[in-house]
Amino acid sequence: MKKLLVAVSLPVLMAACASNGDNLMADTQVSADMLQHHNWQLTQVDGKDVATPEKMEAPRLEIGEKMTANGNAGCNNFFGQGELNEEGQFRIEKMGMTMKMCMGDVMTTEQVMSSTLSTWSDITLTKENLILKGQEHELTFTLRDWVN
Repeated sequence: MKKLLVAVSLPVLMAACASNGDNLMADTQVSADMLQHHNWQLTQVDGKDVATPEKMEAPRLEIGEKMTANGNAGCNNFFGQGELNEEGQFRIEKMGMTMKMCMGDVMTTEQVMSSTLSTWSDITLTKENLILKGQEHELTFTLRDWVN
């Protein structure tokens, strides 16, 4: 009887443990430990793919030790202090940026990214993606950690 119970239970347990990783942390509030020491590349704005023009750096967000945040918004580099609140939202407080002038879609992406990052946005974290849903825009970042 015990062998039968084990034989029936094992496949059920294995299936329950299997995950596609798409929504690993959906039921868990995002913590600083989950975000720190990662580099995220902006891949979509409002569900549309982000194209990086030749000779331009891809927009990205890096969150380091003690939630320090920096990256590139499309044209200019930015930096600041990342914060999480009890409502499951993220922002970069006192975000500073370089002041290069760029044209066209790069500047549009930069304005959307900087305004979304500097205000409270709902945050969703999966195995491969970081999604920030602000009042006006939704940014989807894909994990692109640095490799030594």
